[in-house]
Amino acid sequence: MKNRKQAAPANASRRKFIISTAAAGGGLAVGFNLPFANAATKAAAPGAEVNAWVVINPDNTCVIRIARSEMGQGTETGLAQLVAEELECGWKNVRTEFVTPGNNLARKRVWGEMGTGGSRGIRTSEDYVRRGGAIARLMLLQAAADEWKVPVGELTVADGVITHAASKRSTTYGKVAAAAAKLTPPDAKSIKLKDPRTWTVAGQPIKRIGTPTRLDGSLVYAIDLKLPGMLNAAIKACPVFGGKLVSFDESSIAKMPGIKRAVRVNDYTVAVVADTWWHAKKGLEALKMVWDEGPNASQSSATIAERLKEGLTATTNVFAFRNEGDAPKAIEGAAKKVEAVYTTPFVPHITMEPMNCTARITADKAEVWVATQNAEASLAALSEQSGLPLDKCEVYKHVLGGGFGRRGGPQDYVRQAVDIAKQFPGIPVKMIWSREEDMTHDFYRPISQCKLTAGLDADNKLVGLHVRVSGQSINAWVNPSAIPDGYKDDRQLQGWDYKPGDAQLGYSVPNLRIEYAMRNTHVPVGAWRGVNTNQNGLYMECFIEEVARAAGVDSLEFRRGMMAKFPKHLGVLNAVAEKGDWGKPLPPGVFRGIAQFMGYGSYSAATAEVSVSPTGEVKVHRMVLGVNPGHAVNPHQIAAQIEGGAVMGLSALMFEELTVENGRIKQDNFHAYPVMRLAQMPKIETVIVPTFDFWGGIGEPTICVVRPAVMNAIFAATGKPVRAEPLKNAKYV
Repeated sequence: MKNRKQAAPANASRRKFIISTAAAGGGLAVGFNLPFANAATKAAAPGAEVNAWVVINPDNTCVIRIARSEMGQGTETGLAQLVAEELECGWKNVRTEFVTPGNNLARKRVWGEMGTGGSRGIRTSEDYVRRGGAIARLMLLQAAADEWKVPVGELTVADGVITHAASKRSTTYGKVAAAAAKLTPPDAKSIKLKDPRTWTVAGQPIKRIGTPTRLDGSLVYAIDLKLPGMLNAAIKACPVFGGKLVSFDESSIAKMPGIKRAVRVNDYTVAVVADTWWHAKKGLEALKMVWDEGPNASQSSATIAERLKEGLTATTNVFAFRNEGDAPKAIEGAAKKVEAVYTTPFVPHITMEPMNCTARITADKAEVWVATQNAEASLAALSEQSGLPLDKCEVYKHVLGGGFGRRGGPQDYVRQAVDIAKQFPGIPVKMIWSREEDMTHDFYRPISQCKLTAGLDADNKLVGLHVRVSGQSINAWVNPSAIPDGYKDDRQLQGWDYKPGDAQLGYSVPNLRIEYAMRNTHVPVGAWRGVNTNQNGLYMECFIEEVARAAGVDSLEFRRGMMAKFPKHLGVLNAVAEKGDWGKPLPPGVFRGIAQFMGYGSYSAATAEVSVSPTGEVKVHRMVLGVNPGHAVNPHQIAAQIEGGAVMGLSALMFEELTVENGRIKQDNFHAYPVMRLAQMPKIETVIVPTFDFWGGIGEPTICVVRPAVMNAIFAATGKPVRAEPLKNAKYV
């Protein structure tokens, strides 16, 4: 469906390069030198800008600048902790503010990349934000030393108070900040950062910034924004992906209250603009529209499933991601053979806050107010869609009411809002998607099937493993330049890499072949929390369980036998097994499952305790989830993210599934799409085992072990493997 893809840049100009790169979902690569000196642009906050990250007010409050997006994951708090740790300003003095991408671009991207996805909000910016805090501290100390005419080495600082013990003098950051701002900063590379084992602010379970405003309702989300003279827009796209808008009859709503106009947004979308969003929504429901649904209207879940099934045995255009030894031959000569096919469906993001964006366009200025995971991508989309250069554009970023990948690469909601606002020059227009629009026009978690075959020798050792994934490619939708040959897409095999680092497979198999058969559909797909570790963790860990049971070996011991070369994988698995009481007796009718996997630079494992009633009802009683993220910036936030991942993982496992009928998504709201309820949640326990030698992510890693741990427990309870999601479709009696 080409009309929903990002347009390729027409030339290699600087503007087009920024647009195409940011819109692809990652922003520009972090390969720049970050200047920590104060720049010509004045600080947004009152007070003295010591450097780009730190502004000190006269009352000694320290404003820490945040470039990443906050969507409930706690990145705002974690980054502030890292800066404050090196700054030594005292946590009670800390305030935060978000920087805009326009200001970042004007200052030669002094704050670096602004994308917040892939669990990289902290792990890819920790070094330079810590150095920003450390440099500011040194400059403030130097300013005090210059004033007192004493060696800077004689000064100490605590909670923003500088002391010279020999003369019994003291001052505050607020009093010397103006002088510090005039100094030349030291070389960032020369600074020795604190040992994380000595942290007193970072590494602590500090309460999340902004919680009170969320609880009392005073926080203004993008969907709540009100501007003088603002109009509101409701929007509807062709129900079949790839279809077109033929026509609409504006006269059919002309006399309805509050209606301003019905407007064509693009080739496949129409909007109604009114004084209130409710009037716009009612007008949209009454508007007479004609669609050309096109050939995709004949597609269904059944036709898509057949296409994926064909990919499991195809012999052409198959990408061999790993091919070590000769897996087919080893399996053929094995004493015992195990084979299984697993399936996972399309799943939407269903963020609490549906897609929305407010835009105001004039002849020389383009602005949007939006919840975005990538403010630079939003800026790029705004510039491209408005036709104005980047320096005439600005994005005002709001705290997100949920992201999970939906508000990252795809900037369709920004483009739509701009297209509408262009037709009302100078007037701010707030566009809000209905829940129905949000569910039926998402960029969904990709659908896929996976066939796995294993061979065991006479000693029940795994001698060969052959994995074939057939499914849809995210890159084929949002970043086709990443797969120029059209089928070699290693992103879809995330979690099975042989290299240490981001997503390494934690098992040694003497003969291993992992393949991908790209089988795209007309349904748009994108990143969903955990992206492809979701499916791949489920496929691998559920199948390893089947192989372990075929071998007659304890599930934990079977895994341990293949993990000698992967000590960090094994360390988390062991920690979870211990806390999860592996091998200890359980109440009658309750069974355990276990799983381990890696993604986003962190190592994860889980145990689950599950029962299956005589009527086939599955109940998860307890889960223990563990992670080694290298460093733990805020243990409380880590636990919260693990628990949130458990909610999403269990909900997807138990209930969530989108089906396609007549080319369109059938489920359009929660009445047809059940999700996990509070009363259905098990007890969640977390174990954090940082090794302080790398930086991993937190928001996404553990979700990939939630589902296989539960599925493996169901296998233990029933004697039958679970091979398809969601469980609501399965029969256990």
